[in-house]
Amino acid sequence: MSTLSDPPVESFRPSQLINDTRYRSYTFQVIALICLVGLFGYLLSNLFQNLADAGLNISYEFLAEPAGYDINQRLIEYQSQSTHLRASIVGVLNTLLVAVVGCVLATIIGVVVGVLRLSKNWLISKVMSIYVEIFRNVPVLIWILIVMAVFVAVLPQPRDFRGENAEASMFLDLFAFTGRGFNLPMPYFTAEWASGGTGWLVVIALIVAAIFGTRMIGTRATAQQEATGVRPKTWQFTLGIWVVPMLIAFVVMGLAWEIPELKGFNFKGGIFARNSFIALTLALSIYTAAFIAENVRAGILAISKGQTEAAASLGLRPRRIMNLVILPQALRVIIPPLISQYLNLTKNSSLAIAVGYMDLTGTLGGITLNQTGRAIECVLLLMLFYLTISLAISGIMNVYNNSVKLKER
Repeated sequence: MSTLSDPPVESFRPSQLINDTRYRSYTFQVIALICLVGLFGYLLSNLFQNLADAGLNISYEFLAEPAGYDINQRLIEYQSQSTHLRASIVGVLNTLLVAVVGCVLATIIGVVVGVLRLSKNWLISKVMSIYVEIFRNVPVLIWILIVMAVFVAVLPQPRDFRGENAEASMFLDLFAFTGRGFNLPMPYFTAEWASGGTGWLVVIALIVAAIFGTRMIGTRATAQQEATGVRPKTWQFTLGIWVVPMLIAFVVMGLAWEIPELKGFNFKGGIFARNSFIALTLALSIYTAAFIAENVRAGILAISKGQTEAAASLGLRPRRIMNLVILPQALRVIIPPLISQYLNLTKNSSLAIAVGYMDLTGTLGGITLNQTGRAIECVLLLMLFYLTISLAISGIMNVYNNSVKLKER
């Protein structure tokens, strides 16, 4: 009588790394990785050897030296005797400011234009098509220069606001739009404990809490809809979460506004956004929006017309169909190319030097590089920054893309 037993386990042999299909692919990948690391090691060794032969060495000590130049647009305190590191940080913040504002504005314009391109109104559709074709086929640098030239030539100068017979006046007595830039009211808190940035930290905390609260309300409404078939109204709760705590915080912290006033040859007080920043951000936004509009149009057209017809048969209006049925499905098609447009806008912000806006390329890659002669160090830092910000944008958008993609059971 025979008995069944497990087959003997075959011992591993080095020849399996090539002959066995289970290990062959891993073997080739490891070999390729070793060759790639060796190639980079050789290139770096050759670079350092050539620098040593030329009497050069890579050092970042120059970042602690005084910069010796002014920066016209800055978000943090800076003076000409600040270090090159401080100047680089100012440039980084200026670049991030353009990137964030530009991406938000480009997304809003792009979505609106993309939807209007599909409008049944012939005139609106053609106007949007003309906008897309004009802005998409002209280099962004030219648009930056055009917008800057229009600001300087069309908008009044501060002297035009002076006197009883002034040629220009402030908008609503709050905003002053001049060829030098935009002067806007600046909010601040009068409460002593809320000064020095503490008040704004409270505002940020309330915004984060409101976002989580809104998501919880939406999740609860969705669960109730799945259970009963009727979605409850949530707008009043959402409005209360956003408005009530913020109003209470503003009253407690004593919110006040600093209004810009014409003193001497320029406006003083409030928030001042230079014309270079406005021109750069606006040009990048309207240029990138033309590409985003095409992505939005392609995403909407990718959705079957049967979806629209089914929603219309249920009595939904066209606006509700677009918001509740079409766009949520189209996001799966729109987001991947949208990431590329955000990356392009961020990298195109390096053209800021054309209008005198001091971003990181203008500070670290421009004046600092010319003053110190540390070209390799400055270029490496520039590459590291743009690589980091690009990977961060890609990572954030990929997380969002995964959250809206179709979930399979």
